[in-house]
Amino acid sequence: MQRLLFTPLKALLGSPCPRLLVPRVAPRTQCGCSCGIRRPLRPGQYSTISNVALQPGRGTVSLPSKAAERAVGRWLLVCSGTVAGAVILGGVTRLTESGLSMVDWHLIKEMKPPTSQEEWEAEFQKYQQFPEFKILNHDMTLAEFKFIWYMEYSHRMWGRLVGLAYILPAAYFWKKGWLTRGLKGRVLALCGLVCFQGLLGWYMVKSGLEEKPDSHDIPRVSQYRLAAHLGSALVLYCASLWTSLSLLLPQHKLPETCQLLRLRRFAHGTAGLVFLTALSGAFVAGLDAGLVYNSFPKMGESWIPEDLFSFSPLLRNVFENPTMVQFDHRVLVGLGISTLLTYVPTPLAAAHQSGSLALLSAALWLMNELRRVPK
Repeated sequence: MQRLLFTPLKALLGSPCPRLLVPRVAPRTQCGCSCGIRRPLRPGQYSTISNVALQPGRGTVSLPSKAAERAVGRWLLVCSGTVAGAVILGGVTRLTESGLSMVDWHLIKEMKPPTSQEEWEAEFQKYQQFPEFKILNHDMTLAEFKFIWYMEYSHRMWGRLVGLAYILPAAYFWKKGWLTRGLKGRVLALCGLVCFQGLLGWYMVKSGLEEKPDSHDIPRVSQYRLAAHLGSALVLYCASLWTSLSLLLPQHKLPETCQLLRLRRFAHGTAGLVFLTALSGAFVAGLDAGLVYNSFPKMGESWIPEDLFSFSPLLRNVFENPTMVQFDHRVLVGLGISTLLTYVPTPLAAAHQSGSLALLSAALWLMNELRRVPK
């Protein structure tokens, strides 16, 4: 019976695909009637099949194996690493005040940097038409402009690399049939979030290029848009890392004890706190609030600065008052004290941001280890 069923099926569907282990059907003993009795299977008695028919005459579907799951898990782990690199590079771009050097956005056209002196001068002239040059960098040389331009260029090109790292393998795995129905939804969401990230990044940059009449403040991007840009990148990072760990790490069938429940709540709380702290850091960067007070544990001569609630209405202070924004961030985090005391040097600030990603990764790993096993 096994030979009659699977030999034609294998000949019909002989394309290579991941194979699954299934129990081999034991031969029936003849009993003089139309039924038979199966002999017990011995341990390790398995056969392999490539495809399983869903319905007669309705086609077949490739079922992903453990090897396919590991391949998808490693791909998403690499993707989460590229997102982490984009977050760190974006922080360095912000710290070097390079984010407003490229004043337009083209998906394909801007991939080629200027090569001749004429092209560089034309790019520099475009930059000179915007507030950052007029107010902050009016004495900038072409050589100095090239540095900040290449910083922003590297950040944008890395973003395109992240997009390709998600979309191209996703299409390949989808075509190979290595994605389950649930994974297909997650992968579509991740690829959509990558595209949204690019649009949100340009929307953020535009806020720093807008002319503000009767204002001589240093041009900067909107802290709200910066926080949204960073927040969506962290969501993309966490979702990719969580999915990859779920595919690569075995499920531990731990007993549901009170200690385990407390540890699980601790892991979730830690991840949420790190995420909130990172978002508060985006408001610090957007308002240049890190330079307001450079003393610890006091802020200036006081524990509670006098201008903590100087904005009206009161809620504006949380998001727009540089003093309150720094106060909130230093309350949430203890990792950045050395960064504050040394007036935010770029390498140390980048390490500070990398540390938050490492802490978030550790919390996600612990959450994944303690995840509930479906019954």
